[in-house]
Amino acid sequence: MSESEFLKKTVTVSPLVLLSVVDHYNRVAKDSSNKNKRVVGVILGDNSGDIIRVTNSYAIPFEEDDKNPDVWFLDHNFIESMGDMFRKINAKEKLIGWYHSGPKLRQSDLKINDIVFKKFVGSPLLLIVDVKPKLDIPTDAYIAVDDIKVDGSAAERTFVHVPSLIEAEEAEEIGVEHLLRDIRDPAAGNLSLKVTQTYKSLLGLHLKLREIANYLEKVYLKKLPINHTILGKLQNVFNLLPNLAAITDTSSSNSTTSTLDEEKNGYNDVKNLSTAFTIKTNDQMMMVYILTLIRAIIAFHDLIENKLDNRATEGIDSAASSSAATDGGATAVNGEGATAESNDEGSQDASK
Repeated sequence: MSESEFLKKTVTVSPLVLLSVVDHYNRVAKDSSNKNKRVVGVILGDNSGDIIRVTNSYAIPFEEDDKNPDVWFLDHNFIESMGDMFRKINAKEKLIGWYHSGPKLRQSDLKINDIVFKKFVGSPLLLIVDVKPKLDIPTDAYIAVDDIKVDGSAAERTFVHVPSLIEAEEAEEIGVEHLLRDIRDPAAGNLSLKVTQTYKSLLGLHLKLREIANYLEKVYLKKLPINHTILGKLQNVFNLLPNLAAITDTSSSNSTTSTLDEEKNGYNDVKNLSTAFTIKTNDQMMMVYILTLIRAIIAFHDLIENKLDNRATEGIDSAASSSAATDGGATAVNGEGATAESNDEGSQDASK
């Protein structure tokens, strides 16, 4: 299969796979003295269509030499025995590739891919999962292809990046929601959570834009070769962006009347679009401001009511304690009087 055919594919990763990889890393490599230690496992799913679905995974024993990347160990028999057991549980899930905790490609990845996993599947998928917290999607998918040289030299094996995204089924979404509900701050409202998520999304977008800018700068400085597929996708992204730049030069002497009319119409369209964005943003910010004021007023109202209830409760308790003390004093006085009377009666009987 050619490189252009692989670029048409998309990889969807289940959240269950991410949880399994993170659990594998925490059990094996997190507390290791070797900071570059990674974990390796097998991914299961369906790769029959244009969308490669990664739905399950399992860990496998793996060791490698830090100094020599060509020295590594991987248990073939363990892969086959675990694959047979998973096939009995769900026959629809096939072995489609392997994963490791990266966070980037290693020198030995191509050999592991071709020597070990190519005998199980024709085009194994390599899924790199970054187990460290980050703002953007923590997965990168690659498929090994033959890079045919233009100059006629021998072809070389290389990895081609395939777009990946996180996609969950309805049951998994419900489970993830319950997990997030346990770690969510109950004091934070829906608005603050939404703002925080939007802020993190904008940070992730900023990082991606910086990567694009760095790539274009390296291509411009001829540090990297020109890839027309990447440039075509970037051009499509730029074409989808709305044109909010105002047209300033509409009085050129060389322009015809029709050109001036078209530029004025374009200027009016851009101005109307910019005004619409501004009005919509102002309306949303006004709603946020009003809701924040209402929330603060309600919080102060609840605080005042709580203080009044506490004072009333303290007054009732103090009144009850004082009345109890008064009743106890009267009982003591009555008891002393009764004792004195009984003593007087006893003395009178004795004198008789």
